[in-house]
Amino acid sequence: MNQLGRHILAEIYGCPADILNDVQLVESIMVNAALEAGAEVREVVFHKFSPQGVSGVVVISESHLAIHSWPELGYAAVDVFTCGDRVDPWDACNYITKHFQAQNMTATEVDRGIFDSPKQVVSL
Repeated sequence: MNQLGRHILAEIYGCPADILNDVQLVESIMVNAALEAGAEVREVVFHKFSPQGVSGVVVISESHLAIHSWPELGYAAVDVFTCGDRVDPWDACNYITKHFQAQNMTATEVDRGIFDSPKQVVSL
């Protein structure tokens, strides 16, 4: 069985609000997480909401990292999706958790693009 990628869905809790509400800091942490994992960064887009919250994506050659933060709850929803076997998405996820100074993190890994042979791929 083949897989095309690994997708980490992380629930990151207990983070200081000032970190999760700082668009430049969140962007820096997310980009550095990608680099720390060995990914190749292609594009970066982040947005600061009013009165609070940050959303953004780091597009990497191997797929993407994305975040939506709720500073008032000390919570961030983070996705780290990597294709191939060169980049470990857990390296990026752990980097983010550490630099967000999180008290708790739970995550689920989903194998993406699983198929036994090209004959099983169906176009709709």
